[in-house]
Amino acid sequence: MKFAEMEYKHPDRDALLNELAEIESRLKNAKDYEDFYQAFVDYETLGSHYGTQQNIASIRHTIDTRDDFYTKEDDYFNEINPVVGHAQNQIIKAIFDSPFVEQLRKDVPETFFTTNEFALQVISPEIIEDIQEENKYASDYQKLVASAQIEFDGKTYTLAGLEDKMNDKDREVRKRAHKAYWGWFAEHEKELGEIYDKLVKIRTRMAKKKGFENYIPLGYLRMMRLDYNKDDVEVYRKNILKDVVPVCMDLYKKQAERLGYDGNTLPVWDEKVEFESGNPRPKYHDQKLVNKALNMYKELSPQTGEFFQAMVDDELMDLNAKPGKAAGGYCTSLADYKRPFIFANSNGTSHDVETLTHEAGHAFQYWSSKDIFPPELAWPTMESAEIDSMSMEFFTWPWMKSIFEEDTDKYYFSHLSGCVKFLPYGVLVDHFQHEVYENPDWTPDERMACWRRLEKQYLPQKDYEEIDFLERGGWWMRQLHIFLNPFYYIDYTLAQVAALQFWTRMQKEDPEAFEDYKKVCAAGGTLPFRGLIELANLKVPFEEGCLGETMEEVQKWFDGHDASSY
Repeated sequence: MKFAEMEYKHPDRDALLNELAEIESRLKNAKDYEDFYQAFVDYETLGSHYGTQQNIASIRHTIDTRDDFYTKEDDYFNEINPVVGHAQNQIIKAIFDSPFVEQLRKDVPETFFTTNEFALQVISPEIIEDIQEENKYASDYQKLVASAQIEFDGKTYTLAGLEDKMNDKDREVRKRAHKAYWGWFAEHEKELGEIYDKLVKIRTRMAKKKGFENYIPLGYLRMMRLDYNKDDVEVYRKNILKDVVPVCMDLYKKQAERLGYDGNTLPVWDEKVEFESGNPRPKYHDQKLVNKALNMYKELSPQTGEFFQAMVDDELMDLNAKPGKAAGGYCTSLADYKRPFIFANSNGTSHDVETLTHEAGHAFQYWSSKDIFPPELAWPTMESAEIDSMSMEFFTWPWMKSIFEEDTDKYYFSHLSGCVKFLPYGVLVDHFQHEVYENPDWTPDERMACWRRLEKQYLPQKDYEEIDFLERGGWWMRQLHIFLNPFYYIDYTLAQVAALQFWTRMQKEDPEAFEDYKKVCAAGGTLPFRGLIELANLKVPFEEGCLGETMEEVQKWFDGHDASSY
């Protein structure tokens, strides 16, 4: 069934709550395990249907945020989700309190119980109104960013659409495009700062109600950090500074030399330009790029071929940037149909290819685990999910020749370089949020100063010449995760370290690398992060020496590839 044909029905709040209450009663009053288990199955089926309806509304809303109907539906879900979540928690409590729970533990993966134990600590009646308010301001951020209309060289661009000009071969075009892009953020600095200030205070208030000193421990619970903690993350941060930042600075120094600069710093408009001759660009766009991807996935494996053919046939992708479309890219699922959906904002740059292969990695993982029961365990936790997406970017390397043609070597260099350079940035985003939530009474200016201070540690190459907004510490305002999903960013870096290990195995032509990847995808959320890493025969990123060994392999590759010749 094509996505456009999938029916959307507005969920009736009271009817849904009545159904949940009935299931709760059945679980509590079950006379035997058979009755109990059937009630459990009915609960999961109802949850999948509700989630499907919510995701259909959300997808259609993000495809066109100007659509009043789906905007109202999206707002409606933001309003009722905390109430529904509370009712679902009552059911989970009934399950945990049941004399049949031990039998259920034999039939259901342990991660179902672990994640729900965390969830019980997250949702409670006293913070429902706070979550509703949080959802409102998060939506306000999305709407504001999606509404951007920027005049540039006689045309009107969205923020995503302008990124193509920000990577233009002509330095003066890049410079003017960056000034236009960040000029929009500077014009809306006060509004963006106020939205975030409200979000920080709402989240802090929730944490206090739950008995926490600040939002950080509640944030970890909400992110389902099942088997690592704040201390692990602090050690990981130090390893990034020790093992990764020096490699990045070497890359930036050579990049600056290629672009004609002295020293280690780069103007912001040249930071994404690896080569004086211009960045690699895909030779195919829109449907032609999708056709190339289809052929690629058919050749990669029978499973990936079947998966991507279904994505094309059922029109389960919306890839191109357009007015009114929400920013960013994502993959979500439609559980009733056991299908994933990919959303992106293609703009004609190499980022289009990385986004497509990245989100296809998420989608393939869901496709591989869609029959897992309970259905919510088809998805792993956030950091584990990113292993699937980031690794897919590397597993598709052999087919980049058919997409980038004479720019293929450039693409390999810029992609690997970008992955490595991303690690300090991703950790910076996480570190910044720890500082913010430890100091919830900071003013917007103090938050800006904090970002710039940390930025100088993790990204010392930054040169914000002529863009005062960035020099004052405004970059973080474009990072939607900071607004929408607090602490959801270090996940990308942890997964990147795992993906780089897969890349290393590919360089050594390890025949088991892709087989291990498929095992991880098929496992879905039945194992926590460390368990999935071990299943993949990789090293846990928190282990001493993991980053050092990986960076040694990366450095060897760069030493063997002279980018000045591209």
